[in-house]
Amino acid sequence: MLNAYFQPEQIAFTHLEKDLLDAFVREGFSIDVIVPIPTRGVDRDTIKSYSKKKKEVMYGGALRVYRFWAPQEGRNSIIRAIRYLWCNLREYQIGKNFKNTDVVFCVSTPPTQGWVAGKVKKYIEKHGNKDVKLVYNLQDIFPDSLINAGLTKKNSLLWKIGRNIENTTYSTADRIIVISEFCKKNIQEKGVSASKITLISNWIDLKEVEHIKRDDNGLFDELKIDRGKFIVLYAGNMGETQGIDVILSAADNLQIHNDVYFVLFGSGSKYDTIKSKVKELKLDNVTIYPLMKMNRISEVYSMGNVALITCKKGTGKAGLPSKLWTIMGCGTPIISAFDLESDLVKHIIASRSGICVEPENAKELSEAILNMYLEKTIFSSSTMREYVRENAEKEVCVNKYVEVLQGVHYKWKKTTRRNA
Repeated sequence: MLNAYFQPEQIAFTHLEKDLLDAFVREGFSIDVIVPIPTRGVDRDTIKSYSKKKKEVMYGGALRVYRFWAPQEGRNSIIRAIRYLWCNLREYQIGKNFKNTDVVFCVSTPPTQGWVAGKVKKYIEKHGNKDVKLVYNLQDIFPDSLINAGLTKKNSLLWKIGRNIENTTYSTADRIIVISEFCKKNIQEKGVSASKITLISNWIDLKEVEHIKRDDNGLFDELKIDRGKFIVLYAGNMGETQGIDVILSAADNLQIHNDVYFVLFGSGSKYDTIKSKVKELKLDNVTIYPLMKMNRISEVYSMGNVALITCKKGTGKAGLPSKLWTIMGCGTPIISAFDLESDLVKHIIASRSGICVEPENAKELSEAILNMYLEKTIFSSSTMREYVRENAEKEVCVNKYVEVLQGVHYKWKKTTRRNA
């Protein structure tokens, strides 16, 4: 496994990877993870302690983590790009030594990760004299994501480089796991055979995500938030593509309604800007906090009378935010200001879990919030959870990953002891 991040770092994929590793070890896989020392979301003491920890052994020896030094990740896009390339170089240098590998597995962060994983696959095949498979987990489509974030334009030099990297990755990969129908359609239109693609949604564990009654939710007391308010909640990344400004505009529109209160939890490149804008606009009906740890996610989403999922126009079609399943698992109604042709909107409509409006339309968003506040529309939490159970329950999705890794290599059909 070639990783950009690994525990104790916290990113959107962290809890998913933990579930995958549990399943892989349970199936008898032997796993080597190659990853830089942790820098994202950890303190200096943690960075210092891991700088000396080049190898960890976990799961009773079934999982071995090999770490290498890398510069700390910053918000400057050029510095981040340099860091990614450095990490790719070190991953290749270390990964090519694992000549007993049967499968190389990686996620599409950073965008060059699949390309370097392909290089590792080919080196081991050539020098280890064996058949090696590459399984590529496509969470975000590159370079489409750069266009969506406003970092480049179609047919620019950066776009052409990105398309070349994308095509090379897809052609080298033996199996590509996508998280939405849109992603599947997107790469098929780029020439990827449907036989190479497996659709597996990201997931949640319904045993760990549940609705917490307002009177029992300690976050209200901890953050000194009035339980009597109608809480409009946002939790997640605050970056270029999330379009958080529309939430602030809606909050500004609804200031005359004293009982409507916006609670935002976030992190990302726009977090400080959003905090400053709340003060600048004198939004007394908005409070903003850093993201809570994953073990408090049920408390976070259960706070809301409604939870928001937003994006900038044109950026939502390529992805399916995992928070959708978490919000539904908590039984909280949803208002999405998201691309109407996206998979996310289709799931909200199919599950009858909320209201969908155009992205970046503060007027429509304000009206949807006001509608929920005044009409007190009832959405069935049990129906939402059942929809999650059928479409994004942990055991179902994780088992599909196991089947993919078992299926790509012929030797697994002949043995009960599997190695990856």
